Amino acid sequence: MTLTSFSKLVVVLALGVSSFHSYSQSAEKPNVLFITIDDMNDWTSVFNKSNPIKTPNIAKLAERGAFFTHAYVSSPACNPSRASVMTGTRPHKTGIYGNKSDWRNTLPASKTIQRYFRDNGYFVCGSGKVFHHFNDWAYHDNASFNEFLMMAINEPYPDQKLNGLEEYGSKNLDWGAWPDDISKTADYRTAEYAIQKLEQNFDQPFFLNVGIYKPHSPFFAPQEYFDRYPSEIQMPVLLPDDRKDLPDGANELLKPSDHFWSGMVKALEKDPDAYKNYVRSYQACASFADDMIGKIIDALDKSPHKENTIIILWSDHGFHLGEKEHFEKFALWEKTTHIPFIVIAPGVTKPHMVIDKPVDMASIYPTLAELCGLKIPSDTDGISLVPLLKNPDIKIPPALMTYMKGNHAVRTERWRYIQYSDGTEELYDHSNDPNEWFNVAGKEKNAAVIEKLKKYIPNKNADQVPDLEVTH
Repeated sequence: MTLTSFSKLVVVLALGVSSFHSYSQSAEKPNVLFITIDDMNDWTSVFNKSNPIKTPNIAKLAERGAFFTHAYVSSPACNPSRASVMTGTRPHKTGIYGNKSDWRNTLPASKTIQRYFRDNGYFVCGSGKVFHHFNDWAYHDNASFNEFLMMAINEPYPDQKLNGLEEYGSKNLDWGAWPDDISKTADYRTAEYAIQKLEQNFDQPFFLNVGIYKPHSPFFAPQEYFDRYPSEIQMPVLLPDDRKDLPDGANELLKPSDHFWSGMVKALEKDPDAYKNYVRSYQACASFADDMIGKIIDALDKSPHKENTIIILWSDHGFHLGEKEHFEKFALWEKTTHIPFIVIAPGVTKPHMVIDKPVDMASIYPTLAELCGLKIPSDTDGISLVPLLKNPDIKIPPALMTYMKGNHAVRTERWRYIQYSDGTEELYDHSNDPNEWFNVAGKEKNAAVIEKLKKYIPNKNADQVPDLEVTH
């Protein structure tokens, strides 16, 4: 299949660079293959072979370099997470908290990681969901790329919702086997674009961005991916009345997204299998995403770029499948923030490296800059992980997560501490409570732990920036 045969695709060119020009390879600097996945949580086999969501290609990729077992997002929502990664800034400093926050006008002088590499001699291209896709790609940043292939996300939709639950959410809150032709999916097109770029030669190093949209809702994937999961699937283990020990700050933060779970409870009255089918569909979508990543890595391995390409793989946030009576993201617990993160850097990482220290994704920008021999911009907030890649025993700060103004989580290897804007708290001891079922913040014996972790909570929080005004 050629790119010209794709439906509803527009190639956006910056600086007058031809999309299909062929180049000769330069080995002066390493290339970068930058893969981001949407909504991929930690219930996948890359974390544990016994986990029910099978992602063999990501697991195989992790074995080639450094797999971070405790990697966390800067924010558990698409737009603030991606803005944080691409600009190297933290949400509490910028005020970019929401999915509608106008990140570009908030940081007009900030160079995205893509623009920084472009300005330093890289040919920067990509396709799929790299920046937030909301409002017909209004949050995308064309100036960051020499070339970017734009596309509609999973068009066309079925005429009616496949799950038969028309009253449950929008058309995006749907699931089932769709479409019948894999070439109609956005991620297949993204993978094909990446494969064609990897088949080319370049006279400058490249920075290839690949944005895999699944397992983001709607949970559509071709039938073959549903066939991988039997009708009687493994379901999340839920604790009855799990939210009884949540503080006021948590309940307030959850209000805007509570309708996802309450809507499912109501949907079960109409379809007793709705919850099971929802989970199964998420699993199918995750495996579909894994297959697309496998195709891209296979293409890299067959290309002349294999030995001189850094690979970064990460997800923009985690995802709840009913744990803590919650669906989606938009919270500061483990399931919403814990993600797969892989770094493969020739000459730096070694196969089968496993790093257990918690890290957050504000580190991607400075890490890639250092790996590629570029000066780390002074306005980036995260730390470079290159020293950790060279010596996994060094000490680094705990991972920091933020969602909306004044709400933060800190993660060490043992503890998750959450402080809300009203001062209320949660504390979970992962040494004996990996499901975060028991909030132990109120126990006197943990007061010293909380005081220690509080030191990492920001004491200044920027006001939320205006939403992007979109006119059509």
